[in-house]
Amino acid sequence: MSMIKIEHLRKEYPNVTPLQDVNAEINKGDVISIIGPSGTGKSTLLRCLNQLEKPTSGTVTFGGEVINDPKCKMEHIRQKMGMVFQSFNLFANLNIIENIMAAPVKLLGKSRKEAYDEGMELLKRVGLAEKALNFPDELSGGQKQRVAIARAIAMKPEMILFDEPTSALDPTMVGEVLQVIRGLAKEGMTMMIVTHEMKFARDVSTRVFIKRLKQLPLTIKNADFDFINCSAQLEIFGRDNSLPDKTIRNLQLVFEEAITQNIASRKDVFPINVMAELSETDESIVLEATYGGGKFDPVKDGDEISAAIVNSASAMVGHSFENGMNKFRSVIKNKK
Repeated sequence: MSMIKIEHLRKEYPNVTPLQDVNAEINKGDVISIIGPSGTGKSTLLRCLNQLEKPTSGTVTFGGEVINDPKCKMEHIRQKMGMVFQSFNLFANLNIIENIMAAPVKLLGKSRKEAYDEGMELLKRVGLAEKALNFPDELSGGQKQRVAIARAIAMKPEMILFDEPTSALDPTMVGEVLQVIRGLAKEGMTMMIVTHEMKFARDVSTRVFIKRLKQLPLTIKNADFDFINCSAQLEIFGRDNSLPDKTIRNLQLVFEEAITQNIASRKDVFPINVMAELSETDESIVLEATYGGGKFDPVKDGDEISAAIVNSASAMVGHSFENGMNKFRSVIKNKK
């Protein structure tokens, strides 16, 4: 029997629907990583699982109980389903050991001595026993997040939800938090992790769900367009889809040489409609540009050096001219 069963889950907001017909089963001991760009509903999914957000429709079953049923007592469910937030959410007026003791004493009815002893063991486990009497504002971001994980474990949950646990951290602190999560995975803790750390996700997870933004449209209206911003958007698109640096750079090179240096330097071509699209089959990128201004192939008719760069960066290039409109196409392979 699955620990969590998600059936036809949907979440709507007035102007967007981040979750549409989500279905999944999570078994005891599973480590599920959820990866994707901003706006694809990753955090919303976690918040629907512990009812911090109410699903528009569908069901979430945890331990055989439908938790989005109004009759469900969510305070009991949340004791079994811990959550670690990207912003730590520690109590600023309590020292570290008091942060860890608070919920076991109040919700589980443990004595302060028992909660203290267990809390200190957890702090030793995450390498922070010496910080027990410090307050949160005296800790680094990585240390705060390790305390937040220890606090979640103190409730002895059946599973833990991690909502981008490293996104608010300096890169030097990411490793210490991921090391703690790796330890939990080895111990068999059931976890769902929203993360941008692709390598970590592949190393630690039993399954990885990737939610992608498959297309990036750009419109170039005149020769004075913000080419730096366009190139930056292509980089973000590539990183959000976990593409290697070399693939992203090739995408930018094709845009810069074929479109910025050649197509956009001509008269009467505007608007230039550009589309970058991710192939789901082999994760290649197709970059297309549609434009007017008479027949012009930026590779065959444009600058020779630019053409050489575009050919080198592309697995395939093509051009067509129909009904007074040009279409340039480059396929950029995903190069590890």
